[in-house]
Amino acid sequence: MKKNETIKVGISVGDINGIGIEIILKTFEDPRMLELCTPIIFASNKILSIHKKELNIHTQTHGVDSISKCVPNKVNLVNVWKEQVEVEFGKETASGGKYALLSLQAATTALKQNEIDVLVTAPINKHNIQSEDFKFSGHTEYLEANLEGESLMILMTDELKIGLITGHIPIQKVAETITQELIECKVNLMYNSLIQDFKISKPKIAVLGLNPHCGDNGVIGEEDDSVIRPTLEKIQADDKLVYGPYSADSFFGSGAYKKFDGILAMYHDQGLAPFKTLSFGNGVNFTAGLNKIRTSPDHGTAFEIAGKGEASNNSFKEALYTAMDVFKNRSEYNELTKNKLRTRK
Repeated sequence: MKKNETIKVGISVGDINGIGIEIILKTFEDPRMLELCTPIIFASNKILSIHKKELNIHTQTHGVDSISKCVPNKVNLVNVWKEQVEVEFGKETASGGKYALLSLQAATTALKQNEIDVLVTAPINKHNIQSEDFKFSGHTEYLEANLEGESLMILMTDELKIGLITGHIPIQKVAETITQELIECKVNLMYNSLIQDFKISKPKIAVLGLNPHCGDNGVIGEEDDSVIRPTLEKIQADDKLVYGPYSADSFFGSGAYKKFDGILAMYHDQGLAPFKTLSFGNGVNFTAGLNKIRTSPDHGTAFEIAGKGEASNNSFKEALYTAMDVFKNRSEYNELTKNKLRTRK
């Protein structure tokens, strides 16, 4: 990116029958957003026109057939497909999944080829997007397979960052999946992300236990004492400020989470239930650990309100801001660390 250029934000539209396009269009109704970034939406003129008409939104878009024709100070729309597609607001349909994937594939390709700087994804439906080309449990897993690095899902606000040791897996597989190696990997991913992506020089991280009351000394399970605690002690020996395991039921209610820069939950709902209780509608899903930056809002397709004009774009806007902030922070970190002076032994 050249010095005076704005950040190129690629945007995939998610399920065309959900609220994704609505929250995108609402965000760029405010022309001041174009002073911060150059948005590039991957969809089609026809599909956005349907949503604009139904929702009475007047955001102007600049339709192009290739990214090379995108221009600053406009909401650019790359036509990924040109055929007429039926929109059935609030319904889970095969075409909803098909075109969500086409948008995501085009945006991911642009990200890999450095044609965009960051990616912000609108919500998909994890069921109807399944196909020969998408056999993943969500965006995070798809992007990990298509980009470089190991992923860590972090749900975040300015004050709260919760990462997941295990992600989109059945609850019955959680205990057997949690190993010393996995915990070390996810702790390191969060630790490094807090440093390079959020400019926290010495991160302080809390790790939650797996079993109720962290197993109560083996009465309610042994994993906390046999796997988690020894792993954290090993990590602490490397001079990392990583603490736990903490009993998840009291950790958030007591306000203990406010004392840490990052928190690692053992499984999806252990982290997301308190996060959404505290922050729903204003949070961001950030995929850490990969060589490219991706964020998304903290909610799903919201079929129940699709097409009604009721969707809030707060979380999407926060995802946009976060992607840009992380891009700047990571660029600065890479610049500062690329030519380190060697120290004499």
